[in-house]
Amino acid sequence: MSAVYDCSKPDSRADGLHAAASAVRSSRLVVLPTDTVYGIGADAFDAGAVRSLLQAKHRGPDMPVGVLVGSWSTVDGLVLGVPPQARTLIEAFWPGDVSLVLPHAPSLNWNLGTTRGTVMLRMPLHPVAIELLREVGPMAVSSANVSGRPPAATAQDALDQLGESVSVYLDGGPSGEPVPSTIIDLTGSEPVLLREGAVTAAAVSEVLGVEVGPGQ
Repeated sequence: MSAVYDCSKPDSRADGLHAAASAVRSSRLVVLPTDTVYGIGADAFDAGAVRSLLQAKHRGPDMPVGVLVGSWSTVDGLVLGVPPQARTLIEAFWPGDVSLVLPHAPSLNWNLGTTRGTVMLRMPLHPVAIELLREVGPMAVSSANVSGRPPAATAQDALDQLGESVSVYLDGGPSGEPVPSTIIDLTGSEPVLLREGAVTAAAVSEVLGVEVGPGQ
């Protein structure tokens, strides 16, 4: 039986965060609010839980799952190295709506889908999400919807689509306009814009001091 917790009420929020942390540690799925849309999440290092996440979304491993972190410093343990451009973007936009694709550390035991040795990282600007991430560590998180259907802008939207496949729903209120994060690929010699979302390509280019656009 899924449980829904109203995070606008202090007691319910505390209970919900405790239940969500327990669920993540037990290989179960949770839905959490972020600063873009609602996300469905699991322990990033639990391959079985990540498979369950993809199954809940009716999605295959060819569309890998990104990872949310609760602090800047977490990134250092997840990637092969943090290039200066990544540091610059983290300082400018995190927590916020920029996702960074970097080569992941080869020692990590995780399976996020067909990533070709990379990982997409973001620190969300939402207090409930950050509190959960700081409690359980990095989480594999995708938009809380069945593939092909609109991303969930409320916890009820997520519940209507994902139902009992998710153990805990953290209701943080409406997410606002369902605008996704901007994705920047930093695996090559030059930054490449994979998706323009809430942060414009012009804003990213201004921060980096170079023109950032789609790859060839």
